[in-house]
Amino acid sequence: MSRNSGAPMIPRLHVVTDDRVLRAPGFPDRAEALLQAHGSKLALHVRGHGTSGANIFALADRLVPMAAATGSLILVNDRVDVGLAVACGAQLGRRSLPVAVARRLMGREAVIGYSAHGGDEARAAMDDGADFVLLGTVWPSPSHPDGETLGPDALAGLVRSWGGATPVIAIGGVTPARAAETLRAGAHGVAVLSGVWSAGEPERAAEMYLNAMEEVG
Repeated sequence: MSRNSGAPMIPRLHVVTDDRVLRAPGFPDRAEALLQAHGSKLALHVRGHGTSGANIFALADRLVPMAAATGSLILVNDRVDVGLAVACGAQLGRRSLPVAVARRLMGREAVIGYSAHGGDEARAAMDDGADFVLLGTVWPSPSHPDGETLGPDALAGLVRSWGGATPVIAIGGVTPARAAETLRAGAHGVAVLSGVWSAGEPERAAEMYLNAMEEVG
């Protein structure tokens, strides 16, 4: 069943990385600046499908103390072992351990999210105990330009059908203007990759997303 009682507070803005972002010069410094600027409003996903476990561990191990100091959330994608090693959360998906297995390993207090590409997959993750679900792709994005998209109307229908028991984070082609639209559709927040990391000032770009969502409430 869904995990509601005592569930952690989930930030509204989730900033996601990929291999290119992780390899960029100065990434750890930029990530720490982002955590320091936005604190508990921010979740940072350390994700890199082509990045070694050793490098994911080293990055997460460096960032977790800053996240603890600022109230931010760090999640490592797919790597429950790294999450256990550095005491951070995990973001799972089809290529990962099942949510229920990860929950047994990581414990009730760990934050565990799931990345879903459809309503049935999202519902199953909620029932297995995910603290939140990333759902998309909502709009076409640079990383999925030709993929199938949900659109805001379908997103709204799915969120209504679930009754708000588990926070839904919309991902895929989300701009600051669309961030407000996703909240009006019932999403808890948004996840962004290029919208933050491709900006000249990532902290300012993140602030634009947060401001847009705060206007909705």
